Amino acid sequence: MKIPYYPGCTLNTVAKGFDASARDSALAIGFEMAELPQWNCCGATFPLTPDNLIALCAPAKVLSNARKEGDTLTTLCSVCYNVLKRTNKVLRDDREKRGVINGFIEEEYDGSVNVVHFLEVLRDRIGFDKVKEAVKRPLKGIKAGAYYGCMLLRPFEDIGIDRVESPTVFEDLLRAIGAEPVEFPNRIECCGAHLAMNNGEIVERLSGNVMTSAVACGAELIVTTCPLCQYNLEKSQGGVAQNTPGYNEVPIIYFTQALGLALGHDIEKLGFENNASDVMGLLKKKGIV
Repeated sequence: MKIPYYPGCTLNTVAKGFDASARDSALAIGFEMAELPQWNCCGATFPLTPDNLIALCAPAKVLSNARKEGDTLTTLCSVCYNVLKRTNKVLRDDREKRGVINGFIEEEYDGSVNVVHFLEVLRDRIGFDKVKEAVKRPLKGIKAGAYYGCMLLRPFEDIGIDRVESPTVFEDLLRAIGAEPVEFPNRIECCGAHLAMNNGEIVERLSGNVMTSAVACGAELIVTTCPLCQYNLEKSQGGVAQNTPGYNEVPIIYFTQALGLALGHDIEKLGFENNASDVMGLLKKKGIV
């Protein structure tokens, strides 16, 4: 089974470990992520003003190119997923806006592609039972906190991947690969997102709250679906450590790195060396590597 795949800008540059671990994991459990032959940046944000149709042209072009490859498009980055799925809904539901956008991009696209996150593919098409059967190196003994962030789930009426207030898809995956999921209050709160560009103080506070919440509930590892979330959480840990006696930095990895690890992939190919925090110490302590 091949599923058209949109990697996006960050996974094609500084988050190559996220991309590579997902592709290898997909092959190990029975499907191929077929990168779109032609793609562009999704725009990285969904416009807040309803009449800003120019901002929807970039993701609309991606969607139009995806439709030429099949009826489904998957992606990994929660920001890309959010932008593509919400843009697709506009193109599907609003005929007038669809006409204007199609005029801009010089295409005839009707919103008919099914945009799904990689987590949805694992849950709905492969099944977590099959993922569990493929595990060769279970993450036994690791208490892992799943950080959803805000863009993977919201707005619920447009995204619909899981329940907003009590999602389970991430935790179900962690159980399938042998880890012990740790639920913590701030797992669906914002990390500060793009405010990292101009207001680091707010980002450090919001991301710090996430990390403090996770550690207080016993998390030894954080897994995420977003390169920006990973960056913000990593950057916040210094401030958390200064203000929280006894706080030790917690490794933060992409969920596909955790999946690839459990599936038995070579450690050297998972891209851990590019993560700001060291996960190898935890893995050795738990006897996983």
